[in-house]
Amino acid sequence: MLDYLQLPSSGRGYPGNERLGICPVSKAPAFHREYPLSVAVFWDRLIGAQSAPPGWVVAASAAVALLIVISPRSWRLTRIAITIAHESGHAAASLLSGRRLEGIRLHADTSGETVSRGKRSGPGIIITALAGYVTPPLLGIGASALLAAHRMTLLLSLLLVLLAVTLLLVRNWYGVLAVLVTGGALFAVIWLANPALRGAFAFAVAWFLLFGGIRPVVELARTRTRAVRLPPGRRLPSGRSGPGMSDADQLAWLTRIPAGVWVTLFALVATGALVLGGWLLIPWPAHLPSLQFPGGK
Repeated sequence: MLDYLQLPSSGRGYPGNERLGICPVSKAPAFHREYPLSVAVFWDRLIGAQSAPPGWVVAASAAVALLIVISPRSWRLTRIAITIAHESGHAAASLLSGRRLEGIRLHADTSGETVSRGKRSGPGIIITALAGYVTPPLLGIGASALLAAHRMTLLLSLLLVLLAVTLLLVRNWYGVLAVLVTGGALFAVIWLANPALRGAFAFAVAWFLLFGGIRPVVELARTRTRAVRLPPGRRLPSGRSGPGMSDADQLAWLTRIPAGVWVTLFALVATGALVLGGWLLIPWPAHLPSLQFPGGK
């Protein structure tokens, strides 16, 4: 089907309709013209750069996240988000190492467990046991890198996708509720908040992952019991923490490396993530554009 589009005439004696500045064009249905534009706008809003918040907002978001982590009352309410990241790390490592993942369970006391099946020794179960405590700080580094590139909406959207995947792996009702509430809060900020509030929230999430990655390691160091020595040949619980069997204790049983060494490794990863993430998030002078002085070149 042809329609006609009025164009400015060049007046150079072109024959026929071209002389009048009229040329035939295809008339596509309206949804063909509008749909790609909508996708383009959505994609640009998703992956495009947003304006970075002022330095005081970055500092305030860090202070709020730190207060949430160090306050016992607020930590009890928000720790489940770190547990979700922790157990998701176990689940991802289990799948990537070739083990058979049975599911994730989250509990009202903010603890969790990830159950997988496979060999009771070897690299697969070691990687699975190692992944839990290092996942929140590593997510914090990834979040900090995206925020340093001014991708606030992309960060929150990726976290929402990760929560959606985690929801498919949860096997108890409290865990489903916890993931839905966490995902609902993210979705509300993405959909309803203005860009300034969305940016502040994204920075607070990154700081929370960084600070929240340290506190569980401190708690583990304080409360860890001696490694449970199972009789030779007895099956080690696959991803399930039994009495006195923390991730560090499981790693000690699997590798014969003392549990304290693994706790130290967790602490080094969490502290290093905080340092690197803070360097990415804080607007150091090196991150700011150069100033132009009057008369300067």
